[in-house]
Amino acid sequence: MRIVKKLLKILAALVVLVIIGIAAILGLLRLEHGFAVTLPLPTGPFAVGRATYDWVDNARTDSLAPVAGQKREVIVWIWYPAARKTPVETAEYQPAPLRAALTSYEGALMSKFLTRDESLVRAHSGLDADMSPAQRTYPVVIMKSGIGALATDYTTLAEDLASHGFVVVGSDSPYSTVVVVFADGRIAKRTPVGNPPEDLDEAARKCVASELVKVWSADTRFELDQLERLNSADQPGKFSGRLDLGSVGVFGHSFGGATAAQFCHDDARCKAGIDMDGQPFGNVIQESLAQPFLYLMSDHSNEKGEDSRQILANIKSICDSDKGGCQVATVRGSRHFNFSDQALLKDHYLGRLAGMLGPVSERRGLAIVAACVNVFFEIHLKNTPANRLSNLSTEYPEIRFDAR
Repeated sequence: MRIVKKLLKILAALVVLVIIGIAAILGLLRLEHGFAVTLPLPTGPFAVGRATYDWVDNARTDSLAPVAGQKREVIVWIWYPAARKTPVETAEYQPAPLRAALTSYEGALMSKFLTRDESLVRAHSGLDADMSPAQRTYPVVIMKSGIGALATDYTTLAEDLASHGFVVVGSDSPYSTVVVVFADGRIAKRTPVGNPPEDLDEAARKCVASELVKVWSADTRFELDQLERLNSADQPGKFSGRLDLGSVGVFGHSFGGATAAQFCHDDARCKAGIDMDGQPFGNVIQESLAQPFLYLMSDHSNEKGEDSRQILANIKSICDSDKGGCQVATVRGSRHFNFSDQALLKDHYLGRLAGMLGPVSERRGLAIVAACVNVFFEIHLKNTPANRLSNLSTEYPEIRFDAR
């Protein structure tokens, strides 16, 4: 009987310690939630502006929408080289309506404890600033987010690229992005149709993903069509006559990277593309590419699973058949979330414990990725020397290029 009482006391003490430990962890996370975060400064010579558009594709019915017959509609964010002399308001990292929708969707644990307060995140873009007069036109790079991710999750990369003289066009994808807030306040939340369920068997998941990548590729085509309209003399505005639409690149992260590859396969207006740590889907795997393309991967060196082998085999299949020049590079010490601002906004200890972040420091990882993206598009959209990309490994030894 004494032994039972003693065990119960020990058990009770352990429960109290666990409760205290959980409370302490939550307290620290809540404290960290309230710390302000300033994103890395853009490294280029241009100031950066940001504008937002709500575009409806009246020629296309949204196959992902829960309501039949609804037209496809996307929210588009444009970062661009801005005039330095115009005093403008700094754009919020995320507008208040978007922050409120995210908080409502994600719940208290994710939005109040596991993620930094987005209202305290400081970016570097001027809201609707005038475009820089330094050049007559600027090349255009379309940026595709991962499934669930917001375009603003890649603000560090977008601002840095814009500061080097590119117009960067990101978008939120209704029913795939976690939440999308339209200009009139309507909210679209992600649905199973827009997000291939993880519990599907491999063959079914690939089939669903291959159909979804067609939708995202069509979104990209529509966005490029809209940019042509913005660039037209018939549409007066800051972008009229300022976009070099003969020099268009596409890059994306995760499923957005798969979309970049598929879009470059589908549309000859793509002159070069980058897939950042994304598994390829679609007929690009069988039919390859005709444009220069970079697969910039996280460090998969310790992964032995069949999925990783198949992903790398698909990338090899594309590169072995490509006609435009395919390169594969690894950022050693990185993981999947080292490619977005989430590296700075999620708790880094929990991120590393969960395998989302690698041992490379968060800001170092973003600097490496930003440098790779900028130099690749400088080469292929601005005709700078091709050896600049491989030379990056001198400045950033974490970059390893495939021997091919």
